[in-house]
Amino acid sequence: MTGWLEGKRALVVGAGSGIGRAVVDAYRAEGARVAVLERDGGKCETLRGELPDVPVVQGDATSREANENAVAAAVESFGGLDTLVNCVGIFDFYKGITDIEADDLSKAFDEMFHTNVLSHLQSVKAAVPALGVQSGASIVLTESASSFYPGRGGVLYVASKFAVRGFTYALREDLLGRPIRITTVDAGLVETEFSVVRFRGDESAAKAVYEGLEPITPEEVADCVMFALTRPPHVNVDELVIKALAQSSGARIHRG
Repeated sequence: MTGWLEGKRALVVGAGSGIGRAVVDAYRAEGARVAVLERDGGKCETLRGELPDVPVVQGDATSREANENAVAAAVESFGGLDTLVNCVGIFDFYKGITDIEADDLSKAFDEMFHTNVLSHLQSVKAAVPALGVQSGASIVLTESASSFYPGRGGVLYVASKFAVRGFTYALREDLLGRPIRITTVDAGLVETEFSVVRFRGDESAAKAVYEGLEPITPEEVADCVMFALTRPPHVNVDELVIKALAQSSGARIHRG
Protein backbone atom coordinates (compact mmCIF):
# COMPACT_ATOMS: atom_id res chain seq x y z
CA MET A 1 0.00 0.00 0.00
CA THR A 2 3.05 2.30 -0.15
CA GLY A 3 2.13 5.68 -1.57
CA TRP A 4 -1.62 5.52 -0.96
CA LEU A 5 -1.31 7.99 1.91
CA GLU A 6 1.38 10.18 0.33
CA GLY A 7 0.81 13.76 1.44
CA LYS A 8 -2.11 12.95 3.75
CA ARG A 9 -2.33 14.81 7.05
CA ALA A 10 -3.04 13.07 10.34
CA LEU A 11 -3.38 13.81 14.03
CA VAL A 12 -2.48 10.89 16.31
CA VAL A 13 -3.70 11.21 19.90
CA GLY A 14 -1.73 9.24 22.50
CA ALA A 15 1.38 8.68 20.39
CA GLY A 16 4.19 8.61 22.93
CA SER A 17 4.66 4.84 22.93
CA GLY A 18 3.04 1.51 22.08
CA ILE A 19 0.33 1.44 19.44
CA GLY A 20 0.22 5.22 19.06
CA ARG A 21 3.91 5.50 18.28
CA ALA A 22 3.68 2.55 15.89
CA VAL A 23 0.83 4.31 14.06
CA VAL A 24 2.93 7.48 13.76
CA ASP A 25 5.83 5.51 12.28
CA ALA A 26 3.58 3.55 9.91
CA TYR A 27 1.81 6.67 8.71
CA ARG A 28 5.10 8.47 8.07
CA ALA A 29 6.41 5.42 6.19
CA GLU A 30 3.47 5.87 3.81
CA GLY A 31 4.59 9.41 3.04
CA ALA A 32 2.01 11.12 5.26
CA ARG A 33 2.48 14.07 7.58
CA VAL A 34 1.64 13.61 11.24
CA ALA A 35 0.95 15.79 14.26
CA VAL A 36 0.76 14.39 17.78
CA LEU A 37 -1.11 15.00 21.02
CA GLU A 38 0.61 13.35 24.00
CA ARG A 39 0.12 13.85 27.75
CA ASP A 40 3.51 12.70 29.02
CA GLY A 41 6.12 15.46 28.91
CA GLY A 42 9.08 13.08 28.71
CA LYS A 43 7.54 11.25 25.77
CA CYS A 44 6.86 14.57 24.07
CA GLU A 45 10.53 15.47 24.35
CA THR A 46 11.51 12.09 22.92
CA LEU A 47 9.16 12.58 19.98
CA ARG A 48 10.51 16.07 19.32
CA GLY A 49 14.06 14.76 19.40
CA GLU A 50 13.45 11.74 17.17
CA LEU A 51 10.89 13.30 14.81
CA PRO A 52 11.76 16.99 14.48
CA ASP A 53 9.33 17.48 11.59
CA VAL A 54 6.35 16.28 13.67
CA PRO A 55 4.33 18.97 15.50
CA VAL A 56 3.98 17.73 19.10
CA VAL A 57 1.36 19.19 21.42
CA GLN A 58 1.54 18.26 25.08
CA GLY A 59 -1.83 17.89 26.76
CA ASP A 60 -4.42 15.56 28.22
CA ALA A 61 -6.59 13.83 25.62
CA THR A 62 -9.64 14.32 27.84
CA SER A 63 -9.21 18.11 27.64
CA ARG A 64 -11.17 20.14 25.13
CA GLU A 65 -8.43 22.76 24.97
CA ALA A 66 -5.65 20.22 24.38
CA ASN A 67 -7.52 18.57 21.50
CA GLU A 68 -8.42 21.90 19.92
CA ASN A 69 -4.79 22.99 20.18
CA ALA A 70 -3.61 19.76 18.55
CA VAL A 71 -6.08 20.08 15.67
CA ALA A 72 -5.07 23.72 15.22
CA ALA A 73 -1.38 22.74 15.16
CA ALA A 74 -2.03 20.14 12.46
CA VAL A 75 -4.09 22.52 10.33
CA GLU A 76 -1.55 25.32 10.72
CA SER A 77 1.38 23.04 9.89
CA PHE A 78 -0.20 21.08 7.04
CA GLY A 79 -3.00 23.30 5.73
CA GLY A 80 -5.71 20.86 6.73
CA LEU A 81 -6.50 17.52 8.33
CA ASP A 82 -7.45 14.21 6.69
CA THR A 83 -7.28 11.70 9.53
CA LEU A 84 -7.73 11.44 13.29
CA VAL A 85 -6.32 8.36 15.04
CA ASN A 86 -6.97 8.09 18.78
CA CYS A 87 -4.92 5.49 20.66
CA VAL A 88 -5.71 6.54 24.25
CA GLY A 89 -6.82 3.99 26.86
CA ILE A 90 -6.12 2.72 30.37
CA PHE A 91 -6.87 -0.43 32.35
CA ASP A 92 -5.89 0.33 35.92
CA PHE A 93 -8.67 -1.20 37.99
CA TYR A 94 -8.41 -4.95 37.51
CA LYS A 95 -11.35 -6.21 39.58
CA GLY A 96 -14.71 -7.86 39.09
CA ILE A 97 -17.85 -6.18 40.36
CA THR A 98 -18.01 -8.32 43.52
CA ASP A 99 -14.40 -7.44 44.37
CA ILE A 100 -14.72 -3.68 44.10
CA GLU A 101 -15.26 -1.99 47.42
CA ALA A 102 -18.47 0.03 47.40
CA ASP A 103 -16.59 3.19 48.39
CA ASP A 104 -14.20 2.74 45.44
CA LEU A 105 -16.78 2.10 42.73
CA SER A 106 -17.61 5.69 41.78
CA LYS A 107 -13.94 6.73 41.80
CA ALA A 108 -12.92 3.75 39.66
CA PHE A 109 -15.79 4.40 37.25
CA ASP A 110 -14.84 8.07 36.92
CA GLU A 111 -11.18 7.26 36.25
CA MET A 112 -11.87 4.56 33.67
CA PHE A 113 -14.62 6.32 31.74
CA HIS A 114 -12.95 9.71 31.93
CA THR A 115 -9.92 8.41 30.06
CA ASN A 116 -11.36 5.66 27.88
CA VAL A 117 -14.53 7.42 26.74
CA LEU A 118 -14.15 11.16 27.20
CA SER A 119 -10.79 11.22 25.37
CA HIS A 120 -12.51 9.92 22.22
CA LEU A 121 -15.44 12.30 22.55
CA GLN A 122 -13.13 15.29 22.94
CA SER A 123 -10.77 14.40 20.09
CA VAL A 124 -13.59 13.64 17.66
CA LYS A 125 -15.47 16.81 18.65
CA ALA A 126 -12.35 18.89 18.01
CA ALA A 127 -11.40 17.18 14.74
CA VAL A 128 -14.73 16.87 12.92
CA PRO A 129 -14.93 20.52 11.77
CA ALA A 130 -11.50 20.18 10.13
CA LEU A 131 -12.17 16.70 8.75
CA GLY A 132 -15.61 17.53 7.41
CA VAL A 133 -14.30 19.45 4.42
CA GLN A 134 -11.82 16.76 3.32
CA SER A 135 -12.88 14.10 0.81
CA GLY A 136 -11.92 10.66 2.09
CA ALA A 137 -11.34 11.83 5.66
CA SER A 138 -11.12 9.17 8.36
CA ILE A 139 -11.51 8.69 12.10
CA VAL A 140 -9.84 5.59 13.57
CA LEU A 141 -10.14 4.63 17.22
CA THR A 142 -7.82 1.87 18.45
CA GLU A 143 -9.88 -0.04 20.95
CA SER A 144 -10.12 -3.48 22.56
CA ALA A 145 -11.43 -6.89 21.60
CA SER A 146 -12.89 -6.85 25.12
CA SER A 147 -15.83 -4.92 23.70
CA PHE A 148 -16.70 -8.13 21.82
CA TYR A 149 -15.18 -10.82 24.07
CA PRO A 150 -15.25 -9.80 27.76
CA GLY A 151 -13.15 -11.60 30.34
CA ARG A 152 -13.18 -11.79 34.13
CA GLY A 153 -11.81 -9.01 36.27
CA GLY A 154 -12.32 -6.09 33.94
CA VAL A 155 -15.92 -5.08 34.40
CA LEU A 156 -15.34 -1.32 34.27
CA TYR A 157 -12.80 -1.55 31.46
CA VAL A 158 -15.14 -3.70 29.38
CA ALA A 159 -18.05 -1.35 30.05
CA SER A 160 -15.97 1.62 28.90
CA LYS A 161 -15.01 -0.18 25.70
CA PHE A 162 -18.63 -1.10 24.97
CA ALA A 163 -19.42 2.60 25.48
CA VAL A 164 -16.86 3.60 22.85
CA ARG A 165 -18.23 1.06 20.40
CA GLY A 166 -21.71 2.48 20.97
CA PHE A 167 -20.31 5.95 20.41
CA THR A 168 -18.91 4.96 17.01
CA TYR A 169 -22.26 3.46 15.98
CA ALA A 170 -24.04 6.70 16.90
CA LEU A 171 -21.28 8.78 15.31
CA ARG A 172 -21.83 7.10 11.95
CA GLU A 173 -25.47 8.11 12.18
CA ASP A 174 -24.57 11.69 13.14
CA LEU A 175 -22.08 12.08 10.29
CA LEU A 176 -23.99 10.21 7.59
CA GLY A 177 -23.68 12.16 4.36
CA ARG A 178 -20.33 13.70 5.24
CA PRO A 179 -17.15 12.30 3.63
CA ILE A 180 -15.78 10.90 6.91
CA ARG A 181 -15.05 7.20 7.41
CA ILE A 182 -15.20 5.84 10.98
CA THR A 183 -13.31 2.71 12.03
CA THR A 184 -12.45 0.92 15.25
CA VAL A 185 -9.44 -1.40 15.38
CA ASP A 186 -10.18 -3.68 18.34
CA ALA A 187 -7.13 -5.56 19.58
CA GLY A 188 -6.71 -8.44 21.99
CA LEU A 189 -3.44 -9.14 23.79
CA VAL A 190 -0.91 -6.57 22.59
CA GLU A 191 2.46 -6.41 24.33
CA THR A 192 3.01 -2.78 25.30
CA GLU A 193 3.62 -0.82 28.49
CA PHE A 194 -0.19 -0.91 28.88
CA SER A 195 0.13 -3.95 31.14
CA VAL A 196 2.78 -2.28 33.30
CA VAL A 197 0.33 0.57 33.91
CA ARG A 198 -2.48 -1.91 34.51
CA PHE A 199 -0.47 -3.61 37.26
CA ARG A 200 0.73 -0.31 38.75
CA GLY A 201 4.36 -0.72 37.70
CA ASP A 202 4.71 -4.41 38.60
CA GLU A 203 6.76 -5.55 35.60
CA SER A 204 6.75 -9.23 36.61
CA ALA A 205 2.94 -9.27 36.74
CA ALA A 206 2.80 -7.44 33.41
CA LYS A 207 5.18 -9.92 31.80
CA ALA A 208 3.12 -12.87 33.06
CA VAL A 209 0.19 -11.73 30.91
CA TYR A 210 2.10 -12.76 27.78
CA GLU A 211 3.88 -15.89 29.03
CA GLY A 212 3.41 -19.03 26.96
CA LEU A 213 2.02 -17.28 23.89
CA GLU A 214 3.01 -14.94 21.08
CA PRO A 215 1.09 -11.68 21.58
CA ILE A 216 0.28 -9.09 18.96
CA THR A 217 2.80 -6.30 18.52
CA PRO A 218 1.99 -2.57 18.28
CA GLU A 219 3.30 -2.63 14.71
CA GLU A 220 0.76 -5.32 13.78
CA VAL A 221 -2.07 -3.19 15.15
CA ALA A 222 -0.71 -0.20 13.26
CA ASP A 223 -0.71 -2.31 10.10
CA CYS A 224 -4.45 -2.88 10.61
CA VAL A 225 -4.96 0.87 11.00
CA MET A 226 -3.12 1.37 7.71
CA PHE A 227 -5.33 -1.26 6.06
CA ALA A 228 -8.47 0.66 7.01
CA LEU A 229 -6.99 3.97 5.89
CA THR A 230 -5.88 2.67 2.51
CA ARG A 231 -9.26 1.38 1.31
CA PRO A 232 -10.92 3.36 -1.49
CA PRO A 233 -12.61 6.52 -0.13
CA HIS A 234 -16.12 5.06 -0.56
CA VAL A 235 -15.24 1.95 1.52
CA ASN A 236 -15.65 2.12 5.31
CA VAL A 237 -14.13 -0.62 7.44
CA ASP A 238 -16.49 -0.36 10.41
CA GLU A 239 -14.69 -2.72 12.79
CA LEU A 240 -11.48 -4.69 12.57
CA VAL A 241 -10.88 -7.19 15.40
CA ILE A 242 -7.36 -8.57 15.84
CA LYS A 243 -6.35 -11.18 18.41
CA ALA A 244 -3.37 -13.44 18.97
CA LEU A 245 -3.94 -16.90 17.55
CA ALA A 246 -3.69 -18.25 21.11
CA GLN A 247 -6.59 -16.06 22.28
CA SER A 248 -10.12 -17.12 21.40
CA SER A 249 -11.80 -14.58 23.68
CA GLY A 250 -11.11 -12.32 26.61
CA ALA A 251 -11.56 -15.26 28.93
CA ARG A 252 -9.81 -18.06 27.02
CA ILE A 253 -6.10 -18.08 26.25
CA HIS A 254 -3.97 -21.08 25.29
CA ARG A 255 -0.51 -21.01 26.80
CA GLY A 256 1.76 -23.56 25.14
